[in-house]
Amino acid sequence: MAYSAALNTVYNHYLQTYSQTRSSRYDTHKRGELRGIYRSIVEQNRKSPLFLLDNKKESHEFAVGLKENARNLRNTIASLGGLNEGEILNKKTAFSSNPEIVNVHYVGDSENIANAPEFDIIVNRLAAGQENTGHMLFSDDKIGLPVGSYSFDLSIGETNYEFQFQVNEGETNLDIQNRLARLFKNADLGLTASVIVEDDYSALKLFSNQTGKTASRNFQFAISDDKTSKTAGSVSYLGIDNITKEAANAEFLLNGEPRFAVSNTFTVEKVFELNLIDVSKNDDPIQVGLKTSVESIRENISSLVDGYNHFMASASHFNEHQSRQIIGDMRNIAMLYQYEMADIGLSVNDNGQINIANPEILARMIRPQDKGEAGDEEVSSSPAGLKTIQSFTNAVLRKSNQITLNPMEYVDKKIIAYKNPNRCFANPYMTSAYSGMMFNSYC
Repeated sequence: MAYSAALNTVYNHYLQTYSQTRSSRYDTHKRGELRGIYRSIVEQNRKSPLFLLDNKKESHEFAVGLKENARNLRNTIASLGGLNEGEILNKKTAFSSNPEIVNVHYVGDSENIANAPEFDIIVNRLAAGQENTGHMLFSDDKIGLPVGSYSFDLSIGETNYEFQFQVNEGETNLDIQNRLARLFKNADLGLTASVIVEDDYSALKLFSNQTGKTASRNFQFAISDDKTSKTAGSVSYLGIDNITKEAANAEFLLNGEPRFAVSNTFTVEKVFELNLIDVSKNDDPIQVGLKTSVESIRENISSLVDGYNHFMASASHFNEHQSRQIIGDMRNIAMLYQYEMADIGLSVNDNGQINIANPEILARMIRPQDKGEAGDEEVSSSPAGLKTIQSFTNAVLRKSNQITLNPMEYVDKKIIAYKNPNRCFANPYMTSAYSGMMFNSYC
């Protein structure tokens, strides 16, 4: 039990500190890809010398954070067309005629492009979560519950939870409301809790993070103390079982046909991911479709530059001594292509970051050579500038894969002994050292 609790603590610390972005489909791997990663790890361990690590907390955070940032950079590149050399930066991008109401992303594969539909959408209502608002009680009044242990049951979906708390002598309504708000927050069960204060009165407010409702369940959560294990009465006193806003599904018209969704984010034909932001004004339809190849390439290059610069900025947040080598390696890659990228409107700063210095030159580089405007034409068959940025992207991808596989290369360490070149054998030393960093101080 103690080991399980420690493991949970490690896992939660890792998620909250280093992995705040959600996983994407690019974090999944086929069996052959996993075999390749395994063979690469074995080869790394075979050649790795014996070294003594810097055991400072800052070094641990640097190694784990560097690996996560490299993974995010790799996923950014993968999302722009794929990881194969011929596919990089070739992803189509979607458009919405009114992105302030409907935001859209293309999530299909290259073979889906020909069948990608264009459609109109009118948003009539957004999906909403359930809201419970308790009674407005005089904040500084002594709570009207006897001293003792209280509990109530929270039902979310098919799962029930019991919350227990203590009422002590002299505590006020606001004291208990704040305590329960913290209790809900720390439980992290998909509810947002806050205390509303108006003049001298306050109330506990609960809001579900999930939206929508189904035919089998008309609510997101329910609170009761009818059959709880401790003293009952707190629910009716605080009024937190009072539903002030019911959960609702999103309602919209897709090419004139009524549709519903339990969330404001959903996919259409497994090709477009739509995010409903607001209700349509005056029932004006919003057009959704694919951008031209020229526009897609331009947007992909912009996304690549943003992802690369974000990696460099994240690395620079660590102290200069730790980050000097990785920033230098990435800067050297960019400098190799400095003059070629200048010819297509991109500039490399002294710190290694990239700017789109001249968007007009970049646009001419990817525009069809025989047309004055891009229109619906395809990208020029062999633009040299596009090959330059693709070569740079491939170099950055190789470096990000290397960092992801072996972030320990950039951590301060002292070499103790080199492997015998005539009798090299694989051992788990290097990878276990990295994994152990997440467990230090917990086990």
